[in-house]
Amino acid sequence: MKIDDYELLLKLNEVGTIRGTAKVILISQPAVTQRLKYIEEYFGVPIFIRTSKRLIPTPSGEIIIEHAERVMNQERKLKNKLAESGKEVQGTLSIACSSLISQRFLPAILGEFTNRYPKVAIDLVTGISEDIRRDHKKYHVCIIRGEKLKETTSIRLFDDPLYMFDTEAFPHDSLKERPLISFKSDDSMHELVDNWLYHHQDRIKPLKTMTVDQIETCKQFMKQGIGMAVLPESVSDSMKDSYPHIPLEVEGKSVTRDTWVCYQEGIRKLPQVDHFIKLLTNTQFLSQ
Repeated sequence: MKIDDYELLLKLNEVGTIRGTAKVILISQPAVTQRLKYIEEYFGVPIFIRTSKRLIPTPSGEIIIEHAERVMNQERKLKNKLAESGKEVQGTLSIACSSLISQRFLPAILGEFTNRYPKVAIDLVTGISEDIRRDHKKYHVCIIRGEKLKETTSIRLFDDPLYMFDTEAFPHDSLKERPLISFKSDDSMHELVDNWLYHHQDRIKPLKTMTVDQIETCKQFMKQGIGMAVLPESVSDSMKDSYPHIPLEVEGKSVTRDTWVCYQEGIRKLPQVDHFIKLLTNTQFLSQ
């Protein structure tokens, strides 16, 4: 059995279908089927039951998958020890990053990091912070929005003020009634907006709420006059000169989204992790 075979088993169990797994790991569906057949012949037992909807591990398969997880964990620990003991910065750096940060800031940061440390392999997952929180122990470093991660070392990278934008002006002496365009985010973002709307219901009344998948789609809908949108400064600073906007404030305080880098105690012993965190914390994210 090769490490790649154990990785394949874990990916099949995670994705749930041969077709979906083939798409994720970028090899053909017949090749995945053939490799699974080899693995099952190696162990002498069926590992998955194939249903119309997904693969279901057999009792023997569950034992083998648990073994695969242990093998992969040991492999990661070995690579980390080798990286820790080496003089040159190398090894794998696993990062889970908020989608907004990965779109707006991470390309430049990773570009600089890989130029400095070309032998470090980057393992990157992006998504909404809520999902990252659930699986944070899988990664060396998590960059999330909202509340910091409990039971981790967390460093605040920056505070991101929120603004409401529209193509129509915000009157001071009358109620503004317009559709509200929202983008997919975690619950804490929606709670901030809902709380602000509650405190300003005499000024702003959403007629209806439209939810889109990406923040960029939300911006484009707003720019076309479809409705108003709440956007963080990190993705909207260039829009302030072109579109009417108001800052979100409650009781005189700005409503912001905090961005954090979070990691487990001791992980900075890995040079590649330590250097990446240093680069992050020395980055100026928003113009002052």
